[in-house]
Amino acid sequence: MKVLLLGSGGREHALAWKLAQSPRLSRLLCGPGNAGTARCGTNVPLQADSPEAVVSLARREGVDLVVVGPEAPLVAGVADALAQVDIPCFGPVAAAARIEGSKAFAKEIMAEAGVPTAAFKVFTDAAQAEAYAVQQGRIVVKADGLAAGKGVIVAPDAQAARDAVRAVAALGEAGQRMVLEELLEGEEVSLMALCDGERYVLLPLSQDHKRVGEGDTGPNTGGMGAYCPAPFLTAEQLAQVGEQVIAPTLAVLRKRGTPLRGVLYAGLMLTATGPKVLEFNARFGDPEAQVLMMQLDEDILPLLDACAKGTLEPRTLAQNTGSSVGVVLAAEGYPEAPRKGQRIEGLEAVPFNAPVFLAGVAKEGGALVTAGGRVLTVCARGEDLAKARERALASADMVRFEGKHFRRDIGARGLRTRP
Repeated sequence: MKVLLLGSGGREHALAWKLAQSPRLSRLLCGPGNAGTARCGTNVPLQADSPEAVVSLARREGVDLVVVGPEAPLVAGVADALAQVDIPCFGPVAAAARIEGSKAFAKEIMAEAGVPTAAFKVFTDAAQAEAYAVQQGRIVVKADGLAAGKGVIVAPDAQAARDAVRAVAALGEAGQRMVLEELLEGEEVSLMALCDGERYVLLPLSQDHKRVGEGDTGPNTGGMGAYCPAPFLTAEQLAQVGEQVIAPTLAVLRKRGTPLRGVLYAGLMLTATGPKVLEFNARFGDPEAQVLMMQLDEDILPLLDACAKGTLEPRTLAQNTGSSVGVVLAAEGYPEAPRKGQRIEGLEAVPFNAPVFLAGVAKEGGALVTAGGRVLTVCARGEDLAKARERALASADMVRFEGKHFRRDIGARGLRTRP
């Protein structure tokens, strides 16, 4: 099969790395890709969120399957445009991708599907939202639209709630409508399912680390690291979440005539009264994708192809034994104002079996330099979480660039919990 992979981040490098291992792959095109995906396939200049540009390239190159990495192409309708010319796409149509593109829409779907989630209210008037937030005190304020990881603020008190509403309102179009919901307590985890619109298979439970600083301190980021499997649910409990969350959500979207073919990502809070959905995404998480690709012990291409064509067979996926850990190395100033152009060295010292997935990286005069906030993710596998973590951190120390910072406590919460 000839595959076109859309995107240019660490998630896409991980997907390219996994796809390149498939015996069914004849050629991998990455549009636009990055310095990492270039090692796995062929980078092609492409505006990934332009439906016309994607369709044109896919037809010209005789692509058999398009795999969408980030959310922007989905919301822009890339999958819709591909469907019109009968090119299979792993990634939902825009109407289904609204489950990520609009927090209010996601809540509407959850309510219709009977999915357990936090109590909420939707506001289009910032003054009314501010008054409600101050009255509630402890609350979560979310921009309705996509806000590049800056649209969710957890407010522990009335003053923080007021500031959160003002910050979200200042985001522009994404914050013109906002969702205010109760602040749930518990362990936050990521559950992703590969879906063909009706059926699904569950990927291992993973845990992302959103805050920039160790001990979950500092501002939220796109994710500073992840590991899997996360030991907070048994196999039986995981299957139950699939039946209570994934299945009814897919059923509602299918009933509306907008089946979700791709990834349904459920951000869960494991509360004292059971798992509740914090948010839905319509694509792989980043950096969770990096560790999931390492943990999955089977060819991913037939799975993505079956999802795109509506022929997925529900079953338990094969996993590697032990655990996988990914540690994000971030640029100086991230997440507020990352510094760019710093030379990256030491990659050649990282063991060959500990992949480094590149993200905010560019080539400058033959050298790799930082070009974004989250520069790369250093990954490792181990016979248990402790060993995988030790190896990932050792590799992280080998990579050098000025201003580098990362968290040494990735996976610490998992080490304190036994399955």
